[in-house]
Amino acid sequence: MGSDRWEPAAFKTRVDEVLHRFVAQEADQFAAIDPLLGPVAEQLERAVADGKRLRAAFCYWGWRAVGQPDSDALVRAAVSMELVHAAAVVHDDLIDDSSLRHGRPTVHVALRGAVRWRPRADAAAKSLAMLVGDLLMALAGQLFTTSGLPAAYLSRARPLWSVMARELVAGECLDILGTGAGPDTTASLKVVRYKTAKYTVEQPLLIGGALAGAGGWLREGYSAYGLPLGEAFQLRDDLLGLFGDPERTGKANADDVCGNRPTALLAETWRLADDADRERLRALLGRRHLDAEELNAVREVMRGLKAPDRIEDMISARVRQALGALHELDAPAPATSALTALAQSAANRPS
Repeated sequence: MGSDRWEPAAFKTRVDEVLHRFVAQEADQFAAIDPLLGPVAEQLERAVADGKRLRAAFCYWGWRAVGQPDSDALVRAAVSMELVHAAAVVHDDLIDDSSLRHGRPTVHVALRGAVRWRPRADAAAKSLAMLVGDLLMALAGQLFTTSGLPAAYLSRARPLWSVMARELVAGECLDILGTGAGPDTTASLKVVRYKTAKYTVEQPLLIGGALAGAGGWLREGYSAYGLPLGEAFQLRDDLLGLFGDPERTGKANADDVCGNRPTALLAETWRLADDADRERLRALLGRRHLDAEELNAVREVMRGLKAPDRIEDMISARVRQALGALHELDAPAPATSALTALAQSAANRPS
């Protein structure tokens, strides 16, 4: 994909080749330490098997929008963003005790088999999953620094890694601290911003831009585009989490409701609800196991209050804000075209 025309499928193939080869090599070296490590090494590879590769794409176009040409070394650096995401997903599934991801058992569920004869097997499997996530984050930094880009370029972007890690962990902490608290849309949107929006769109763009030597005005434009778009991405995720088709999303519909997580969808539902609706919700939110009928009762309350429509409006407003900021950037035409297409695919997707 060396041409200026944005070809998402070709870019994804290019990213997957780098990512799968790199992680396979690392997994082999890890498993070579002891045969017992085989199941853990397998989960390292499984953790990067799927994905839309949006974060790598935003990093790539953060570089290209400065006027830099296509570069295999840059693609390797951009792929490190996918390892950050893989690490975040493993930890997030562990924290939320989610059972499915991409239609397959999550890492902590898959690893139960490796420790099934142990006392407290579930806790041991969760500990292994935590370590898989930690190793994936370490590998992200390794791939970035060995990407082949000049050391001077890498040094420009390195401080942003600290910011990305700080904000991602802060968002996850806020999510945990806010779970079960009184629903609050403002607090939920803060979680959205720090837990997902920043490391999904804004930080990959800024890192790509820093590698390319982007000036202050361009970096401000990246944030003005990236933050609202990243929020739209997560708001869509919240809607898909409850109203999406599990066959397409690969995740269980009940997770957010059973976990009573501080999503904007639940917060808006609560804000719009009257006393009777709130009574119905109290009986259902946070229950460990909900059957299909009970889950439909939650959806019924939400639809009756038009809460999903409110989230759709919030998504649309943020996409408009992002595209407005993009067109003020006056970036090269291929970058503007690609970032416009990426905005649509990030915010309006079926899975």
